[in-house]
Parts: sequence; structure tokens; C-alpha cells
Amino acid sequence: MTDASETGASGTSAPGTDTSETSTSEASTPGADAPGTTEPGTTEPGTDAPGATEPERPEPPMTGDERVQLTGFLDFLRASVVWKCSGLTDEQARRSLVPSELTTVAGLLGHLTLVEAWWFRSVLDGQPDEWEERLKIDRDAEFRAAMETPMDQLIADYQAEIERCRAVVAARGFDDTVTLPKGKEVSVRWVVVHMIEETARHLGHLDLLREMTDGRTGE
Repeated sequence: MTDASETGASGTSAPGTDTSETSTSEASTPGADAPGTTEPGTTEPGTDAPGATEPERPEPPMTGDERVQLTGFLDFLRASVVWKCSGLTDEQARRSLVPSELTTVAGLLGHLTLVEAWWFRSVLDGQPDEWEERLKIDRDAEFRAAMETPMDQLIADYQAEIERCRAVVAARGFDDTVTLPKGKEVSVRWVVVHMIEETARHLGHLDLLREMTDGRTGE
């Protein structure tokens, strides 16, 4: 298992492992209902904000083997990211609402697309790192690029990247390993678990930013 000091081929920190990033994601409430277990016909607290709609998200399976449950929760989180980012204008998605000015809805979505591609396609599948040269010049390049990309395109790019990454994981066993640039081995299992953590952390950021933008809340 690797730690957050592992670096990519460019010599910069591996995407999604920089421990200096803002960590404002919400903590789980002990005893809270499992995701998606709201009774049919009821409304989750806060989802009656103007323009709120019922999200279309896959239910995380409560039974099944390790692969089914881990990939199920990752897909639930990915769909929640799309939900939190949908329905905003480009101007709203680019608003800087917290001291770290690149922590915007658009910027976070661009970052999540990058880390999906890096961990699953570049690390696990050996595909070229499409951001390597730009990140050598600017370690926040994906955040800045997202600020100039329409939200519809950012969401479409994220969803397309997810499909590519699902195929990479589906073709491998969880015990399969690859060697990172510094010589450490990492398993498919570790990458999936790491991406659950990465996506959930930034989903917490998106949740707060969305509420600050138009009042929409919800699990």
C-alpha cells in the first residue's frame, strides 16, 4: 500500500494524494440511515430548495462481495458528484466562495476527472498521463482549465472518464498490483478504496459550495 508521499512520473505529487488540500468534508453522523434508504414518497431534509430534483443515483448494495460493495459505493459517490454539480450556470460553478480560490464547483469537478484518469488509466492501465506536461508547469492546471470550460462539458467529460475507468477495474482482480514510479507496489483494491476516499472528500466540499450558491442541500 502506498502513502500520500508517492509521486507521479513528472516528479509532482500523485493526483489526489496531496495532504495539504483543504479538508472540509462533512463527517458521518453515527446512527444515520444508510445512503439512499429514505422511504419512498418522503423528502430528504433540505432537498426542497428551489429547483431541487430527486437525484438519479445507484443504490450502494448492502450485500454482495467486496468488489460489488466497493465499486457500488464508488458509483454512488460519483453520481452524487454529478447531482451536486448539475443545474448550475457556468458563472455559479466558477464562484470562489472560500479562501482557497480554486476550490470551486467547476474546479473540483475538473480535479475529480483528472484523478479518475490518473489512478485508473495511467497507474493501473499504463496509459499516457495526459496532464503530465501541464502539471509540471502548474500543479493546479486542471482546476484552472475547468474554470474556462462550460459546466455541461465538464459533467460530460467526468461521466465519460468514469465509464473508461470502470472498464479498467472490471478487467482486473482486486489483488492485481502495479509498480508506481518510486518502486512501491499498489493493488487495484487500494486504488478503488483511495478513490472512494478522494471522491467522498471532495463531494463534501461540493455539498457545502452548492448550499452556499443556491441553498440546495441533501444527502
